[in-house]
Amino acid sequence: MHLAKSGRVIVQLTKLVEEGQILCDNKSSKVAKVMELIGPVSKPYASAMPLTNNIKKFTGKKIFALEITAKKQKIRRKRK
Repeated sequence: MHLAKSGRVIVQLTKLVEEGQILCDNKSSKVAKVMELIGPVSKPYASAMPLTNNIKKFTGKKIFALEITAKKQKIRRKRK
């Protein structure tokens, strides 16, 4: 995991993940959300937006993808 100058996190992947998937550490705390996949298929990388303020403590450590992606909640409006 590497912190880019743009503020995004660059992660080297061992398996392909989907865009929008949440990345977490070994304690299951959310670290980042995948925004785009970059690089060749043999050695893929992911560009992700950090979900925590202190992302520097995760730099250089292994992170994992959550199996279930977060569902988008529908906004329901009440009728008057």
